[in-house]
Amino acid sequence: MTDSTTNNNKIDATEENQIEIPIEIVSEEEMALIESAFSLASAARRSFPCSRISRGLSSSCSSGAVDFEDLGRVNKKSNTKNVKLDSLLIRFRKKRGLYVTDITATEWCEKQMEFGLLFGKPKITDAMKAGIARHAKLEEEVTKKVEVRVETLEDIWALKFINFTICANQLMFDGLTRELPVVGLVQGVWMVGVIDELRMPVTENGRNLVLVDTKTRRQPRIPAEPQCRNGRLQLMCYKYLWDKLVSDEFPSKQFYEYFSLDPEHTLSDDIKMSTADSGFPAETFGEVVNYFRNVCSTLPPAHDQLLLRYELQDDNSLIAEDEFSYDDDWLNGQISSSLEFWQGQREAKYVLENEVWKCRFCQFARYCPSQTDANSETNFQTN
Repeated sequence: MTDSTTNNNKIDATEENQIEIPIEIVSEEEMALIESAFSLASAARRSFPCSRISRGLSSSCSSGAVDFEDLGRVNKKSNTKNVKLDSLLIRFRKKRGLYVTDITATEWCEKQMEFGLLFGKPKITDAMKAGIARHAKLEEEVTKKVEVRVETLEDIWALKFINFTICANQLMFDGLTRELPVVGLVQGVWMVGVIDELRMPVTENGRNLVLVDTKTRRQPRIPAEPQCRNGRLQLMCYKYLWDKLVSDEFPSKQFYEYFSLDPEHTLSDDIKMSTADSGFPAETFGEVVNYFRNVCSTLPPAHDQLLLRYELQDDNSLIAEDEFSYDDDWLNGQISSSLEFWQGQREAKYVLENEVWKCRFCQFARYCPSQTDANSETNFQTN
């Protein structure tokens, strides 16, 4: 059996049968597709290969083709309160939870987010592909992937919790881990995400856990302030989710109910073997969740100082680092505003007047009423 303190292989699940990958609109090309996910709405039993992990360790789980941000079953019943039945949350994220990138995409432009949900995913650009490739390379620096077959959604969630545990061990022993999955209840809505990087170096003042995110840039300069703001929002969401997990606030019962998961479900043989290899033998899904909660209780909260790194796509050279402070009031205000949109409490807003330059990069601009009205007014004035 592999000792859990030296087990760093993450496991990832991918379906044998090809399924469509829904890709949400994101705030900028650097952020796109990092947290994209396969739709697993069907409760049908399937078989999935799975993989992941870190330098010096040997077996674990990771984010990959089937992303942590897209798990759950569609259920005809919804226990979400104060949410309109025709809201975007019910129509597109029912039993799946909101992705962190759903929040950042909404902050970037609610109308663009709405168009993307209603009319389909945007074209994948070269810049998006470059961002994906860079994050995969960064993960490979600390990760070795292995394959495991899974059969049910409980198995997939179990793998993600195993991955979390492996990442946590790597963080505590190596001071660094990447692509760590998180899940939590935020203002009454389930939210899921994958933290890009966590650092916990040894210093004279002890060890501070710092959340880091790397953005790639085509030009050797930092992005405009709205893009920086959007990146800060993303990292603050991750800190919020992390801190809730480590403060032992994970509501298991609500988690099982919302995602229609059975804690008594017997894990597949491959998953049971993976739990044993990772140092905590488990027979049922509930046992994995309990171990996950115990691990969370041993971890420290994240430092209030967060770090955004900007790299040049051509050679991955560092352009700049943006170190900023966590702002709980600002974050909760942003999330509350986003949830008003998602829960159908108001119509989608357009971009701010001083940020209309965003529309030049939007693939839905020609269909957007704000642009149509602006063009009509310009034509009228010209004539």
